[in-house]
Amino acid sequence: QVQLVESGGGLVQAGGSLRLSCVASGLTFSRYGMGWFRQAPGKERESVARISWSGGTTYYADSVKGRFTISRDNVKNTLYLQMNSLTPEDTAVYYCTATSRGGLGLSLNEYDYWGQGTQVTVSS
Repeated sequence: QVQLVESGGGLVQAGGSLRLSCVASGLTFSRYGMGWFRQAPGKERESVARISWSGGTTYYADSVKGRFTISRDNVKNTLYLQMNSLTPEDTAVYYCTATSRGGLGLSLNEYDYWGQGTQVTVSS
């Protein structure tokens, strides 16, 4: 059974930082592209950052470029999202996701597995 378990969310003031983690089990982690998506209240789920199986290719939403960094440790089966200079607009539930497809696209349908999400709240 595949599980993606996120952690590291919480309440932080604007300008602060958080580091999200996602531990994967039940799959061969190094064979999956991974991503972080987020969903704010009343809004659609959107891509934040994606990373290839090797970690050699990354993609970021324009809104987080220069502030967020996605990375992975294929030995620890863990995905990370370092979030700096947080703003209230970053408030959302953040989801970890995995895809066996090579495209690392923006469509939710391209992703095979999803975590339960972790809440990030940024106060002004």
